[in-house]
Amino acid sequence: MPSTGNQSQQDAGRARVVLGMVGDKWSLLVVCRLDQGPRRFTELKRAVDGISQRMLTVTLRSLERDGIVTRTVHNVMPPHVTYELTPMGTTLYEAATPLLKWTTEHLAHIDDARAAYDARAATPAPASVTHHT
Repeated sequence: MPSTGNQSQQDAGRARVVLGMVGDKWSLLVVCRLDQGPRRFTELKRAVDGISQRMLTVTLRSLERDGIVTRTVHNVMPPHVTYELTPMGTTLYEAATPLLKWTTEHLAHIDDARAAYDARAATPAPASVTHHT
């Protein structure tokens, strides 16, 4: 059945929501820390620099809800929980890897560009000269 214009608008809106979720500050970093297999919460917290316990909890719940991560409770003493990428999560990791590689390769260039911009913005523009005849 061909999609209607209304359906494609709905799909575009839903795609924006998903892009917002996976493109938030923490989701891709968490996904990338799960690329080598299951990890416990505390391992993830140590691996994702700067993330708070609450934000890691919120991020993992969101990724689990969206089918990117599975949460497994291990019934051992003491009990513990691990998080792992789903097959869909693995494809997200594979899609995000080039973007993350680009980011790390260009950090110095971005820093230089920001410093140059900030220096220009901090310098007052020359006063315009008006000539009276």
